[in-house]
Amino acid sequence: MNVNQQAHMASPYRQPQPALQGYAQPGYGGPPTQYAPYNSPNPGYQQGPTPAGPVRPSPNSGAPPVSAPQGYSQYTQGDVQNGPPTMSSQPHSPPVSQPYLPGSQPAYHQHYGAPHTGMQQMTNQMSGMQVSAPPPAVSGYAPPSSQHQTSVSFSGAPSFPPHSVSSQQNSPATSLTHGQPPSQSPFPGSPSLAQSPFPGAPPPGSQPQYSSTPPLPVSQPQYSSAPPLPVSQPQYSSAPPLPVSQPQYSSAPPASSQPHYPGAQPPPASQAQFPGPSQTSPFHAPPSSFPPTAGAPRHPGVQPMQAPPHSQYLSGPPLPCQPMQGPPLSQQNHVAPGMQGPPAQPAPPGQGQGVQPQQNGAFGQMSGPQPGYGGSYPGPQNYGAQPPPPAAPPQKRLDPDSIPSPVQVIEDDQANRSSEPFTTGVRGQAPPLVTTNFQVKDQGNASPSYIRCTAYNFPCTSDMAKQSQVPLAAVIKPLATLPLDEAPPYIVDHGETGPIRCNRCKAYMCPFMQFIEGGRRFQCGFCSCVTEVPPHYFQHLDHTGKRVDCYDRPELSMGTCEFTATVDYCKNNKIPQPPAFIFLIDVSYNAVKSGLVDLICAEMKTLLDYLPRESSEADSCIRVGFVTYNKVLHFYNVKSSLAQPQMMVVSDVADMFVPLLDGFLVNVNESRAVINSLLDQIPEMFADTRETETVFAPVIQAGLEALKAADCAGKLFIFHSSLPIAEAPGKLKNREDKKLVGTDKEKTLFQPQTSFFGNLAKECVAQGCCVDLFLFPNQYVDVATLGVVPSQTGGSVYKYTCFQVPSDGDRFLNDLRRDVQKQVGFDAVMRVRTSTGIRATDFFGDFYMSNTTDVELAGLDCDKAVTVEFRHDDKLSEESGALMQCAVLYTSCSGQRRLRVHNLSVNCCTQLADLYRNCDTDTLINFFAKYAYRSILNSPTKTVRDTLINQSAQILSCYRKNCASPSSAGQLILPECMKLLPVYLNCVLKSDILQPGADISLDDRAYLRQLVTSMDVAESHVFFYPRLLPLQKLDVEGDSLPTAVRASEERLSKGGLYLLENGLHLFLWVGANVQQELLQSVFNTPSFGQIDPSMTNLPVLDNPYSRRLRAIIESFRAQRPRYMKLMLVKQDDKLELIFKHFLVEDKSMSGGASYVDFLCHMHKEIRQLLS
Repeated sequence: MNVNQQAHMASPYRQPQPALQGYAQPGYGGPPTQYAPYNSPNPGYQQGPTPAGPVRPSPNSGAPPVSAPQGYSQYTQGDVQNGPPTMSSQPHSPPVSQPYLPGSQPAYHQHYGAPHTGMQQMTNQMSGMQVSAPPPAVSGYAPPSSQHQTSVSFSGAPSFPPHSVSSQQNSPATSLTHGQPPSQSPFPGSPSLAQSPFPGAPPPGSQPQYSSTPPLPVSQPQYSSAPPLPVSQPQYSSAPPLPVSQPQYSSAPPASSQPHYPGAQPPPASQAQFPGPSQTSPFHAPPSSFPPTAGAPRHPGVQPMQAPPHSQYLSGPPLPCQPMQGPPLSQQNHVAPGMQGPPAQPAPPGQGQGVQPQQNGAFGQMSGPQPGYGGSYPGPQNYGAQPPPPAAPPQKRLDPDSIPSPVQVIEDDQANRSSEPFTTGVRGQAPPLVTTNFQVKDQGNASPSYIRCTAYNFPCTSDMAKQSQVPLAAVIKPLATLPLDEAPPYIVDHGETGPIRCNRCKAYMCPFMQFIEGGRRFQCGFCSCVTEVPPHYFQHLDHTGKRVDCYDRPELSMGTCEFTATVDYCKNNKIPQPPAFIFLIDVSYNAVKSGLVDLICAEMKTLLDYLPRESSEADSCIRVGFVTYNKVLHFYNVKSSLAQPQMMVVSDVADMFVPLLDGFLVNVNESRAVINSLLDQIPEMFADTRETETVFAPVIQAGLEALKAADCAGKLFIFHSSLPIAEAPGKLKNREDKKLVGTDKEKTLFQPQTSFFGNLAKECVAQGCCVDLFLFPNQYVDVATLGVVPSQTGGSVYKYTCFQVPSDGDRFLNDLRRDVQKQVGFDAVMRVRTSTGIRATDFFGDFYMSNTTDVELAGLDCDKAVTVEFRHDDKLSEESGALMQCAVLYTSCSGQRRLRVHNLSVNCCTQLADLYRNCDTDTLINFFAKYAYRSILNSPTKTVRDTLINQSAQILSCYRKNCASPSSAGQLILPECMKLLPVYLNCVLKSDILQPGADISLDDRAYLRQLVTSMDVAESHVFFYPRLLPLQKLDVEGDSLPTAVRASEERLSKGGLYLLENGLHLFLWVGANVQQELLQSVFNTPSFGQIDPSMTNLPVLDNPYSRRLRAIIESFRAQRPRYMKLMLVKQDDKLELIFKHFLVEDKSMSGGASYVDFLCHMHKEIRQLLS
C-alpha cells in the first residue's frame, strides 16, 4: 500500500515497526499520487479515468464504519485512488491562503479538531513497498527514456493481499508548473554545486539542514491535505477557521527559512513529476484567487538546473519544501509526543501524520526518528516522554516486482536501440547497453566495442567531480573482435615518414585535429599546439575548413584506425622477428595419471594447423617449441632434417639455460613429421613415471631464455598440475589458512608468497614474453603466486579443479583452441592521451607499468581490457568537451610493427543533472569491481565493501540533493540511467571475492579476482548478473530467444526448464514437474528420475526442440571468451546449492543481502548522508 494511506498506528515514537527484511522504515504521512495509470501517450490526463477494479468512491463519500475491516485497494501509487478512505474520514479542509507573519505563530503545539482515537485502533496497519514507474512493458517498467523517473514507496502492510504494481507517466524533467524556473536544488539552503561532500562525513554546510518544524515563507499559502478550493468558499471540517493573520501549523512553531506543508502539496515548485509533457494535474492547480508564483524567490547560491530523468523509490517522510502529489485522503493523526494515556477520537483531516522510527547503523539496530527530517506530522519529533511501544504486527514482504528489474531494462534497450545503427559522429553520445545487439557506424569516435566510458558528460571542474563521486573512467579493449557486419580498422601506411603527429604532445593524426592556414598547418585538439603539415601530406581545405580528402583518409574521418609503424617504433631500431609459441607440459605423476598428457599431445597435432596468421597469409609465421618437465626440464630438438626428435635434459634448475639453439623453435609445416613423432612419444615416455614433485619458476625461465636466444617475442603455454615444492627458485609452501578469512590478515592470501615472480615478470615483459597458464590442481596450488607472471605479462590463467577427461576434457580443449588461435599482439605499449583539463591517473588490468604513463604488455589479445581512470588537472569547457586517444604499439603475429589508435570525445557539463543523464551503469560496475578487487590486496574485505557502499550512496545522494525533483525524504530516488546501480553493486559486494562462502577455496577466489581484472564490460555484466532463460517457452521455429527472467529462485517454476549462464558456467535446471514430452525431446527419457545428472552435453536428438536448445547453448558459448561446461541441475538435487549461488537477487548462503534488503540498506545510507 502507499505510504500516504495509513490507518491508525500506536504511538510511532521509538516503536520497532515491521521492516523490510531487517530494515525499519519510516512511515510518514502525506497524500498519495493523484494520477491515473498511464495507458498511452495521450496528453489529456484526466483525474477520473478509473482503472479496472473497484469503483472509486466519490471524494465526499462517507467513511466505512469503524468496525468494518479496511479494504486494501488494488490501486497503487499512480492510480486515481489509493484504497478506500480511511476510517472516520472527514470532508477535506481547503487551504487557507494567508501570508506568514513573523511572530504570529502559536508558541506551542496546537490541536484543532477532535481528539485522537484509541491506541488499539492505531496499530492495525503498516505499509509495503510500491513503485510507480514509467509506462510499463513488464512489471511496471518502461523503455528507458530521457524523460522518465520512477518512484518506489517503502511502508509496511500486514495482512493484505499482494499489491499490484501500477505505473504512471512521469513527465520530462523539464516540464514545470506555474511558471517556476527549471528544477533547482530541491531543498532551500542546499549548497551550490561547487560545494562537494567528500567520502565520509560531508563538510559542515555542504548539506541542507532540515528543521523538524519548518516555517512558511512569506506569501506562500500552506495547504492542508485537501485539494485547494477557492478561498472565497471556505469549508472547514472539525477544525475551526484560523485567523487570516495566523498560518495553520500542525506542529511546533517554525524556525525561519523553509515552508512546511502538513500532509499536502506545497506551493508549486519546479519538479519533474507531472502527468503529461507540460500539463499539471487538477490537484496542482491553485485556487482561482491564488497569486501566481512565477517570481518565486530562488534561494541565493543555488543554481537552477534541469532535472535528468530518474527513478524514485519512496520510503519515509517528506522533506520540508517538497511537493506531495495526489488527491489527499482524509488522514488520521498519531499520538503526539509528550501526550500520555490513550487518546480518544480521530483528528481532523489536514493534520499530518506521525513518524516511525528508522534504523541506524547495522541491520536490525533501531534508533529514534532522525531529527533531520521535517514533514507532515503533528508535534515536535522527539521531545517529552514516549508512550510504550505495542507489539508490532506481522511483517509484509516487499514485492520484488516493484523495484527496478535488470531484465526489463535490458529488454527495453534491446527493443528501442537495436534496430538503428549507432553512429559515432555525435560527441558525448551514450551507446546502447552492452547487452543490446546493435551495429556501429564509425563516423569519428571509436566504437563502444573498443571503448566504453562510465560517463559521457564529464564535469567541468574537479569540485563538481568530487561532489558527485561518479568515477570518470574508460574501459578500453584495444584489439576487440568486431561483429561480422562491421569492418575491421583500416591500415594506413605513410611510408618511411610514419604517422603524422603533434610536435608537442605527440598525439597521432585524428578527426580532432583542426587544419588552418589553408591546410599548411594543423592545431592539435589535445594540447592546442600548431604543427606544420609535411609537404607530402598537404591538401587544400573546402569552404567548411575541412580537407577535401577528409573522407578518403581513415585517420581524418574515423574514430579507429591502424598505422604501419616504421623502424623508429621498433625495439633497438630493428624490425622484429615473427613471434614464437612454446608449449611446456607438466609430466609429473598427477598429470599423466589424469590422462592430461595424452589429451594435450593428441590435440596438439591438429591444433598446430590453426596458429594465428594475417588474413592475407596462407600460413602462419609463428614458430613453435616443446618442453616437458617435472623436477627437471626436457628440451626437444625437432629440426626438420632429423628422423626422430632428440631430448635434452636440464637438471640444474637453479641456473636455467637452453641446451640447444638450432632446432628448438621451428616452422610447423617444415617439421611436421618430427613434431608428430614427438607428440606420439611423450605419453609413452612418461607413462610409468612416479615423480610427483614439480618446479614452476624455472619453466618460465626456460621459455624466456629460448625467446631471448631467438631474439623474438612470443607466448608460453604452460600446463601445470601441482604446488611447486621441489627444490628450485620460486619454490612455494602450502599457506592455505581458512582461519584468516574475514580477518585483517586475509589480504596476505591474495598477495604473492615471494617477490621472485614479480621480478621474473619484469624480465618477461622486457623480452615480450607472455605467459598463459593452464592449471589442473587437485588441491591448493597458490594461484595468487603462480598467477603473478601471467597477469603482469598480459596473459591468462585457466583453472580446471580435479580435472577428469570425460567431464572436463571438452572445456579444456575448447579453451586451448581458442587461446592458441585468437588474434594477439606482442611486445605492446599502450598510452592514453587526453585533452587539457583531465589526465589518465590510474590503470587496472593485466599488464606491467615501469612509469606512470606507459602500459606495457608482453602480449595483448582480443579479450583483454584495460580500465583507465581520469582526474581533473584543470577546468574543462563545455564548448570543446574532453578528448581521449588510446594508442597501442604492438607486433602483429606476422612480425609487423603496428600502431592502433582509438579516439573518443565526450561532452563536458557545468550542471550535475547533465552528468547523471549520461552515465553507463555497466561500465561503472566494471570499474567498481576492479577497484575493489585491487583494494583487497591492501585492505580487509569489510573495509573494501564499506567503501563501495559509501561511494555509491554518495553518488545517489548527490543526485537526490542536487538534481531530483523535491519529494519526500522517504523516497529513494535513482537516476534513470543508474536505477540498476544498487542491484549490480550488491552482486559485486556478495561475490566470492568480497564475501566468500565456506565452500569456496582460496585458489578459486584468487583465480576469479585475477579473471575480473582484465574483463571487458560485456563479460563483467553477465559475470555479476547471470542470464536466466526459461526454456519451456522456447520458440523452436524462430531465431528469437525467450525473454529472460530475473535471477531469483521465486522466478523458477517446478514445471520449467531454465538455462543460466554467467560467462564461466552454464547450468540447465530441470523442475520436478516438467512435462514428459519435454523431457523426451531434450533428454530422450520420459521420467524426471531417469535423467542422468552427470551429463555435460545434451544428447543429439532429431527433433526441433533439441536442435534449437543445442543451438542456443552453442551460441552462448561462442559469445564468451571461455568455454562454459554444461552442468545439469535437477530440482532438490545436491548440485542445486551451487546453482542457487548464481541467483543473485536472493540472499546468499555466505550472508550477502538480497536485492530487496540491499535496496533498503542503500536507501538508509543515502538518507543518513542527506540528513
